[in-house]
Amino acid sequence: MTPTTRKRSLLLGTTSLLLITINAATLHAQEADQGFLGTLVLGESKRKVQTNTAVPQTTVDQDEIDDRQAGTVAELIDSVPGVSLVNGSTPQGSGINIRGFGANSTYGTDQKVAVQVDGANVGAEELYRIGTQLFTDPFLYKNVSVIRGTVGSFEYGSGIVGGVVRLETKDASDLTGGELGYVLGQTLGFSSNGNGLTSSTVLAWQPTQDMEFMLNYTWRDQDNQQDGNGDEIGNSAFTLPSGLLKAKYTFGENRDQSLTFSVTNTTSSERDVPYDTFTTTTDMFGNVDRDTTSRTAALTYNFNPADNNLLDLDVQLSYADQQIDQTYISGSSSLEGTPAGAGLLPLTNADHRYQTTKLSFKNTSLFDTNAVSHELRTGLELIRKERLNASSAYGGVDNRVAVYAVDDMRIGNAWTITPALRYETSEITGSTAPNDGVYDNDALMGGLSLRYAFDTGFAVFGSAAYTESLPIIDDLNNATLMARSEKAKTYELGASYDGIDLFRSGDSFAIKANLYKTELYDITSFTSGGSHLKSVDTEGFELEASYAMESGLYLDMNANITDGTQTAPDDTVSDWKNTAADSLRFTVGKKFGEELDLSWEVVANASTDVSGTETPGFGIHNLRATYIPQQGVLKDTQIRVGLENVFDRDYTPHLSTRSAPGRNLKLTLSRTF
Repeated sequence: MTPTTRKRSLLLGTTSLLLITINAATLHAQEADQGFLGTLVLGESKRKVQTNTAVPQTTVDQDEIDDRQAGTVAELIDSVPGVSLVNGSTPQGSGINIRGFGANSTYGTDQKVAVQVDGANVGAEELYRIGTQLFTDPFLYKNVSVIRGTVGSFEYGSGIVGGVVRLETKDASDLTGGELGYVLGQTLGFSSNGNGLTSSTVLAWQPTQDMEFMLNYTWRDQDNQQDGNGDEIGNSAFTLPSGLLKAKYTFGENRDQSLTFSVTNTTSSERDVPYDTFTTTTDMFGNVDRDTTSRTAALTYNFNPADNNLLDLDVQLSYADQQIDQTYISGSSSLEGTPAGAGLLPLTNADHRYQTTKLSFKNTSLFDTNAVSHELRTGLELIRKERLNASSAYGGVDNRVAVYAVDDMRIGNAWTITPALRYETSEITGSTAPNDGVYDNDALMGGLSLRYAFDTGFAVFGSAAYTESLPIIDDLNNATLMARSEKAKTYELGASYDGIDLFRSGDSFAIKANLYKTELYDITSFTSGGSHLKSVDTEGFELEASYAMESGLYLDMNANITDGTQTAPDDTVSDWKNTAADSLRFTVGKKFGEELDLSWEVVANASTDVSGTETPGFGIHNLRATYIPQQGVLKDTQIRVGLENVFDRDYTPHLSTRSAPGRNLKLTLSRTF
């Protein structure tokens, strides 16, 4: 069955299911009109499907973050349709790929996926054979939001084709519940594969109603893991200490103003490890000593007066700093001393540093114009990125100014029309001759989404979006690339349903299906045979669904079918080299009140053939149990047990360069005082 046939089959099946739910929902609506039926206690699944928007967006909240017991941030979002990981079980040599863009086995990023921590833009540019450098810990965050594609991205950046990953750190009030005093929390985690050990200590203090402070220190350590065959996965060991400091002060008339400051810091120190972070053993590049520091800071002022719907202002100053110091281990490369190895030392002995400072102003206004209700979000961003000049990379400064406007216009309870515009200018100045010129570029981009909601809970939506990737500092050596931008168009079409009492009283069901097609052209990021590709065309189908019963039984499912082609300068068409595998993830579970949650998860990837290179498919099983006693001596204690890859399957996910870990038993104990 071809990818196109699979898409059509799945779409037809989904459409049929949506039509069935319309009829069922209509019958229940008619019954409800006969009189008030009383308060319903609805069941809940692990994840809420975002059916109230045309934007393909998924949010992983605190409960799911805790439940998944992820070792990396990437592992938090691998359950989102359209998201694929490159070696996701370690911070080094890993990356996030969304809809075929983002990380690959050569570079940790292609600038098509944006990552933000508390609004700060994080991540480096194209570092050869080094992963995304998203060094941080899941314990620092209370939710992660993933926006797929372009249409919802104009508030966060330009050139975003894959999507946006937004991480929000924890607040003290999340633990104190707004009550005065302090809460001390301690979490210990253990994993059998790699002898993993994690300790996370958090202190939340709220001395007054207007002041709150949060301090978190997390230390995570892991030895080399083993795959399903029992073979060691080289270069998979790491030690990762991370910290978070956050404070918030609320003031003003009716407490309508606030000032929030957050800072995160994560370090990694590796000794005598392969320079190529995507490999498991030493290769021709040899080994290095590598120290990595990743830190972010954000200061945010909010003014939201209760008597003025036109004003909800956020002013934020953010700073992100990624620093990588490397020292080549003499004699570790087989090419050392040969003509072929002459370029090794400048590459492997290079230090890298990226510093991004952003001052942003964002306001949300609520108002009506006749029959139209508006939620207008406007913003101004001043961004400065500084890249250290290295022996293997060009240094310089990229100064950008961006303005944007996104207006959610609602007509009654049915129509939502959302136009979005972003204009961005860039001035890049090289720091070292001969790449020390000044290059100016600008672009106007935008999109439009339409959504129509029926009274039955069924909705249909579609969107079109256009974006441009302005030149980056990494391209300073090529005057042609510095004078043109990379362009992309994305079209989407989908449907959703969200309703209660569908099959029985107290149940809830939500489903969202989305078709997309992206055209990338005037390419500056990808090459074939030494020349830049002419175009990349990708298309796919994404599905999210959840069902929960009042008894506690729940089901979660998401699926992703994708395909892509690339066109060379000579018009030769071949498979897009970064196409992700078709995937399906299904979870069935049962909640026993607030105390116990048991679930079984199946993860399956289809076999993938890209230009004659086949990656076998796989299916693995994960078991999870969460026990939260509500009374007795164990009250305020949480116990989580997970068994991943239950049958010890040996497999390598498509796009990854290492085997996936084999069976892994995880145990997490948490206690608040």
